[in-house]
Parts: sequence; structure tokens; C-alpha cells
Amino acid sequence: MSPISNLFTINTTNLTPYAILIVISIFSVLWYLFKRSPQPPLPPGPRGLPIVGNLPFLDPDLHTYFTNLAQTYGPIYKLNLGSKLTVVVSSPSLAREIFKDQDINFSNHDVPLTARALTYGGLDLVWLPYGAEWRILRKVCVLKLLSRKTLDSFYELRRKEIREKTRYLYQQSQEEAPVNVGEQVFLTTMNLTLNMLWGGSVKAEEMESVGTEFKTVISETARLLGEPNVSDFFPLIARFDLQGLVKKMDVCARELDAIFNRAIEHMQRLRSMDGDDGECRDFLQHMMKFKDQESDSEVPITVDHVKAVLADMVVGGTDTSTNTIEFAMAQLINNPELMKRAQQELDEVVGKDNIVEESHITRLPYILAIMKETLRLFPTTPLLVPHRPTETAIVGGYTIPKDTKVFINVWGIQRDPNVWENPKEFRPERFFDNKSYDFTGTNYSFLPFGAGRRICVGVALAERMVLYTLATLLHSFDWKVPEGHVLDLEEKFGIVLKLKTPLVALPIPRLSNSNLYL
Repeated sequence: MSPISNLFTINTTNLTPYAILIVISIFSVLWYLFKRSPQPPLPPGPRGLPIVGNLPFLDPDLHTYFTNLAQTYGPIYKLNLGSKLTVVVSSPSLAREIFKDQDINFSNHDVPLTARALTYGGLDLVWLPYGAEWRILRKVCVLKLLSRKTLDSFYELRRKEIREKTRYLYQQSQEEAPVNVGEQVFLTTMNLTLNMLWGGSVKAEEMESVGTEFKTVISETARLLGEPNVSDFFPLIARFDLQGLVKKMDVCARELDAIFNRAIEHMQRLRSMDGDDGECRDFLQHMMKFKDQESDSEVPITVDHVKAVLADMVVGGTDTSTNTIEFAMAQLINNPELMKRAQQELDEVVGKDNIVEESHITRLPYILAIMKETLRLFPTTPLLVPHRPTETAIVGGYTIPKDTKVFINVWGIQRDPNVWENPKEFRPERFFDNKSYDFTGTNYSFLPFGAGRRICVGVALAERMVLYTLATLLHSFDWKVPEGHVLDLEEKFGIVLKLKTPLVALPIPRLSNSNLYL
């Protein structure tokens, strides 16, 4: 055999193992590709138009639109809102998958541009991404600001505001003058919130002027947050702000920022004049003290974090509680027998020769049932805050890609006839002495405050403010619709749900002694 032949033979022999390995590798890859389980499909959903996709964001009642689509496509379906893939979930079992089984993956929120403008780029508890920064901020809010001990310490502030409102309503009743219930509750809730935020930091004369500014800016802020923004659905054109909503929110944000700065300056001035005894008399003092303690930590808390949390409190703590109380009062006026049952409970526990105190609340299960039933039919945020998975997930056997906008249709879940008997009827007795439904988000048929890690941190505060205010209104007065006014129970959709037509009613004193109103 020639040297050339030998060389050829040797090379062929040496190459054979590599060729075998290559062939095996190719077959392995092909086997994996063809034998592995296929990726589950995207959820079903309506076909959209080119470029704009589906157009439900133009529908004024998005919660009913979503609920109607669930009847066609099932409890999980997709939409293309502009260029954004969106998934809507409308069943307790799927909500459980998201809030419990895959809670960490779904712990981020999809931040709208108006919210980003309001909260210093999303530095608040609602919009911060899940992580160390958010956990530190939540810790101080839950342990310091919204703990039972702190809320107890602010009781006298709440009592003072409720007594002043009762006195005002009594004066109106003597003149037989109807009142805008929602407006009066809003003013009371706003004053309560301001007092808890910085009642110990700002002098009384300043509080009145701040309250006047707040009334306008909070209402406008809530409206802008609930306004559908085309820029959120078409990120490529977001910078053009076609509807001008971000520009308007910037104006509100600057006004709030000026008020926050003024409150902080007042606090620092008072402490420099009177000395700092280390005691915190309001939320602002707690937050600023925490900021100073964490200034050298790995994740420092800044003044912007403090002001972003204040923005959460003033917007989330006023509009939502106000709407819940107004819905409850409208339903009770529309169902006089239910109002009488609530008043009978109040008369037995409190008595007509006494006034409601917060200490009575734990002995008023029917008043609590009214709050729960109101939040079942009229959840403050009917679609909750939209979530966004950090990684592609499988929910209900369907694929939800990373960064998809995910709505939990609480409005639909809490009106599902497969879960609730006579779901459209206002029946507080369904919650009477039923402890399986609470506000902790562990029963996925009832999620008015959400669930999981991102459940609303203000649940304890909201419960106290709503129950105390509602109990006082029902105990101190009978209520009727005055002549020339119509009781309209239709709701208006937004980031928060509210009555479309404000509730106007006439208070009628029912306590045994007029001095109880003074």
C-alpha cells in the first residue's frame, strides 16, 4: 500500500469517532425537538384589528366588557391592546394560581405613565418592582404606619373628624337641606388622612389651607389615573402624550410635591423650635425618621420615597374609602329593610342615648357584612392593579409570556353565578358571621383588596375608616331621597369604581338627645 493510501486510511480512521459523535448529536437534537412536550398555546381571545388590536380601552365600562368576553372565551383569554399583549383572568382557581402558586413571578405591576408621573418615577409601594427596595418600604408602612398600635394612637383624630361631620349633618337636617353624601364623606376622609399624615407636623391654620388645595388635586389625580391612556398601549409613541394625560398629571404631581415639601419644612421647623423628643406623632414623622435610619443602608430610602408613599396615602386613602361608603349608603337607602336591620344592631350595641365609638365596631357584625357585600358588588379597583410576570408562565394550561399585562377581573369573579347565589342582589346576610370571607386575600372568590405579596397594605386603615364612618351615619340619622332627586345606582368605571350620579340624601336625626350631635 502506498504512503498516500496509508495516510488516507489513517485520516479516515481518525475522523470516524468525530463523525459518529456529530451524527449522534444531530439525532439527539432532532429527537428532543420532536419528542419534547410542545409549549402550551396562548389563551384564546377575540381577533383584533391590524396595529390597534382590540379596542376595549375605548369602552367606558371595561369591567363589564371583560366579564362579557369571559362568557365567550372562558375564564382566561387574551387581547391585544394596541401593541401590548394582555391577558384577563376571571375565575377563583386561576386567581389562586397567580396569587399563590406563582406569586413571586407575578409580583410586579404594569406601571401606567400617569402613575409614574405621580409617584416620582414609581417609587411608591404600589408601583415599585418587587425586590429589596420595595420590601424595606413595605416593612416600615406595615410595622410603623399601619400597625394596630399606630392606628390606635390616631383614634382621637378620627373621632374628632367624625364628630364634626355629624354636627354639620345635624345642622343640615334642621334646615331640611339635602347633602351630597359622597362629597361630605370625601371631605371627612380627606381630613382624617391629612391629620394622620402630618397632623403633628403642620399647624392647624396651615391644615385648613392644605385641605382646600387637596380637595381639588386629589379629585383630579384620581380622574387622570382612571382615564385610559393610548400611550400605555403604544409604547413607541408614548413620548408624544397624544391625550395630554401625562402633562396634566405632571401639574397635579407638582402641586402635591409642593404641599409635601411644605409639610416637611413645617415639621423640621417645629422640631428645631420645640426640640426633638424622638416621639412620632404622625405618618410623616415616622417616615422621615425611618429615612434617616436607612440613609446608610444598601438600599437607602430617599425623600422622594417618602413623598411617593404620601401620594399613595392621600390618593388611595381618600377616594377608595369614600366610594365604598357612598355605594353602601346608596344600597341601604334603596333597601330600607336592610337599613333598619343595621340600625337595630346599632341600637342594641350602642343605644340611642349614646354615640358610636370605634370600640363598638367589633360587636357590629352586620355593619361589617354591609362593608363586605358593598366591596363584593362594587370593588374599589374592579380589575385590581395590572400584574406583569417577570418570566414566561403557564396559567390554566395556557402560556403567558414574560411582561404580559395581566388583569384579574375581581368585578367578574365576585359576581360569578357559579360562586355566588343571586350575585347581583345586595344581600349583606351572605357574609353575616361567615368568617371564611375576610380581607386577607386567602379566599380567591373574594378579593376586594387583592392577594399575595402585593395585597393592599392599607386594608386595616380602610376597614377602620369605612366601618366607623358608616356606623356613625346609620346610627345618628335616618336617610331618604329628597323630592326632585332620583336614586341612581349605576356605577362609573375607572381605576376606582364610583357612582355615576352622586348620592344626594336628606339626613333625619334619630338619637334621643340633640346634645349628642354637638
